[in-house]
Amino acid sequence: MMLPTSFNAKYRVRMAITAGLIIAAGSSRRLGQPKQLLPYKGATLLDATLQMARQAPFAQRLVTIGGAAPEVREQVDLDGFTIVDSVHHTDGCSSSIVSALQLVTTGTDGVVLLLGDQPHVATAVIAQIIEAGADEKADIVVCHYDDGVGHPFWFGRSMFAKLSELHGDKAIWKLIESGQYDVHEMRAPGSVPLDVDTWEDYEQLLATNS
Repeated sequence: MMLPTSFNAKYRVRMAITAGLIIAAGSSRRLGQPKQLLPYKGATLLDATLQMARQAPFAQRLVTIGGAAPEVREQVDLDGFTIVDSVHHTDGCSSSIVSALQLVTTGTDGVVLLLGDQPHVATAVIAQIIEAGADEKADIVVCHYDDGVGHPFWFGRSMFAKLSELHGDKAIWKLIESGQYDVHEMRAPGSVPLDVDTWEDYEQLLATNS
C-alpha cells in the first residue's frame, strides 16, 4: 500500500497492519432522514468522512452500511472500502462492529473506530492514536480533546474477542469505562470533532465550513 508521504518512516512500519472502521449504518432516527446522504461540500456527509479516511495510513478500510443502504450504495463513492452489510444495525452500533470484525484482514494488530458523520477528524490524530496503540501496548486508546473524550478510538487485537461479543448502542463506551481494560488517553488538540445527530448539529457543521 502506498502511504502518504507526509507520514514518516516510523509510521510506515505501524500503519501497514491497522484497519480503519467507519460506522455508517445508523437509521438517523433523531434526524428524520439518512444523515449519510446529507449534502456536504458538493457530495454527501458520508463521502466527506470516507475521503478523510482515505488520507489516513490504513492498510484496510471498512465501512458499515445498514440504514438507507441501497441509497448509500448508489449515491456515495465507496471505492477503496470493504463494505460491511450491518443487517442488525437497528440493534445499535455494536452490531456493526461485530459484523465488521469478521472481515478484518488476518494479521491486523489494531482497529481504529471512526464515525461516519464525523468528517473532521484530523489524519494526524489518527496517525498518533495508532502509534500510541503500538507504543503503549494498550488494549484501548481514546482521544482526550480539550473538552472531553471522543473518537477516534483504537482497539488492539487483544480486544477483538471482547468486541465480537458487544450488544447495544452504548456498548463501546461501557467497555471503555468498565475499568477492566488498559485504556490509554492520548491528548488531541482542540474540541471533539462535531458529529451529526440533529438538524442543529448539521447546521452547525455547515456554518463552521461556510
